[in-house]
Amino acid sequence: MADTSTLVIGTRGSPLALAQAHETQARLAASHGWTPERLPLSIIKTTGDAIQDRPLSEAGGKGLFTKELDIALLDGSIDLAVHSAKDLPTALPEGIVIAGYLPREDVRDAFISRRYGSLRDLPQGAVVGSASLRRQAEIRRLRPDLQVTLLRGNVQTRLAKLDRGEVDATLLAMAGLRRLGLTDHVTAVLDVDDFLPAVGQGAIAIATRADDERVRQAVETILDAPTGHALAAERAFLTVLDGSCRTPIAGHARLDGGALEFRGLVLRPDGSETLEAVRRGDASDAAALGREAGLELRSRMPAGFLNA
Repeated sequence: MADTSTLVIGTRGSPLALAQAHETQARLAASHGWTPERLPLSIIKTTGDAIQDRPLSEAGGKGLFTKELDIALLDGSIDLAVHSAKDLPTALPEGIVIAGYLPREDVRDAFISRRYGSLRDLPQGAVVGSASLRRQAEIRRLRPDLQVTLLRGNVQTRLAKLDRGEVDATLLAMAGLRRLGLTDHVTAVLDVDDFLPAVGQGAIAIATRADDERVRQAVETILDAPTGHALAAERAFLTVLDGSCRTPIAGHARLDGGALEFRGLVLRPDGSETLEAVRRGDASDAAALGREAGLELRSRMPAGFLNA
């Protein structure tokens, strides 16, 4: 069991995961006046990290990035787990909860190419690499003439493949590039109105044991309420649609004063058809707004739409 004089932070070992874990560690240390030694990192390799040769949708979905961290939480090896919110499945194992989220980073996607200035500028037949079904479908929706191919690996690996000419362009999350100090690679930033991000994009989620009041009270000081409201709407939307790595779903909520605005999309994988729902209401009703949007889209979907 973990030493109660410390809070052990569990994380994947990718550069981005470590950057997010270090941000969490620094915020906790600053909030409580603790030394980093009280907040050791435990690096845990997940099944998702080991799979590089096929889409995660074929291997089991989002839970591949969380399963081993969940096990470590439940057996007491770690006290909290740091996740990219968009990697979290909609249903967590019994005994684990999302305590909350750090302040959200830039939610937008970045277009990166060594030869072309934007997605619009790519010539017919150009190859765009992405591991995300959501990005692949949105690319095809805007540019059905392009070739879209699988591009797995961490951020640095994908950039290296781009440099080797394996693809003409790729899309990555601005949040990850900012956290890694790699924004100099960005060719253009895609507007949210044109290219809706993944549910949870840009947010760091903190997971804890449901019954561990000590840890939950400790992390409460660094959690961001507006991000929590936005993610409540987005994850409720995803839950209704049974969203996973197998489904091209996009969703984004933002606060405007005390009001929450939500927009959600479900796309056919080939980008040929898109269904959209929009909601606006009080932030305290965030989960209900997201759920309503998801139910609306479910009622409008042709048979087999999600499995097309």
